[in-house]
Amino acid sequence: MAINKYLKWLSSETKSVYWHDGAIPGELDAAIENGATGATTNPVLLANSLPGDSVDWAEKLRETAAGKTGDERAEALTLCVAAAFAEKLRKFSGRPGSGFCCAQVNPNKPGDAEAMTDQAGRYAAAAENIVIKLPATAAGLRVLEECAAKGFNAAATVSFTTAQVLAAGEAFERGSKRAEANGIRPGLGIAVLMVGRLDDYLRDVALDSGAQVTEEDIRFSGLAAIKRAYEIFGERGYRCKIMPAGMRGSYHITELAGADMIMSVFPKIADTLADVPAPFVPGINNPIPESTIKRLSALPEFIKAYEPSGLRPEEFIAYGATNRTLAQFCFAGWDRLKEFK
Repeated sequence: MAINKYLKWLSSETKSVYWHDGAIPGELDAAIENGATGATTNPVLLANSLPGDSVDWAEKLRETAAGKTGDERAEALTLCVAAAFAEKLRKFSGRPGSGFCCAQVNPNKPGDAEAMTDQAGRYAAAAENIVIKLPATAAGLRVLEECAAKGFNAAATVSFTTAQVLAAGEAFERGSKRAEANGIRPGLGIAVLMVGRLDDYLRDVALDSGAQVTEEDIRFSGLAAIKRAYEIFGERGYRCKIMPAGMRGSYHITELAGADMIMSVFPKIADTLADVPAPFVPGINNPIPESTIKRLSALPEFIKAYEPSGLRPEEFIAYGATNRTLAQFCFAGWDRLKEFK
């Protein structure tokens, strides 16, 4: 990644915090040069990055996997990468929302609160600046609250709707207040909204139903949901940070620039930002056209994503975008990590 003036502006002159989205050490180093102060990983990114980008790194991963099988192997590899990245990023810990690396729990168990709680404890013990990524399911959010109560850093991911983001903010707030009541300093809380993956899902829904929405409308759908969630977060004063993720183009960043959010940016998307012309301006206050919202509202699945009460917590696990993303994280990510040698 070459010098990226837009990312340097975003990370140094706005409230937005830039995190690298990936699991390759060399790419993290390049992102840091452009202002990244944190990193996100997920099972697919980890599986795609193995065995790494250097002989020494590949050997470290093989040593980590040796003698382990199944979920134990996948978890060990996840923590190997996350702990190494967390150590590299520790120097940024003095900045708000900086100095952390995310590690995701087993996506095969999104409804098993006990299993996620046990895994969260192991992740927290691996490094104090690891952020435990939990699914934004009813069970995952119960675990998120417990993690917050223990002072752990925690994120709600596999999240596509305003309702999920708000539920994550509420859960982290409850847990943090419990922590403070017990003399524990709360950790970092993150509520992810996978804007591009929501767009992908609604595009398929629109095509399948024959709805009269345009591609431009679809490109605004994830932005509409996250901007609505961000406004409500501000009104309610949640300490949890919203994280846009799964971006599909520079427009997802430029339309959110300036927001007090943590931006998870994949290298290919970062590269497209190099083409954004100066002068750079924040886009977070740009409204979504009312005509776009009206057309998108013909899709019941958009209503579920956009309205604060569009889904109940027990419905989160069954939302279409949640289902297909969890399936990908299982089959194209975690299950491949289990087989790595």
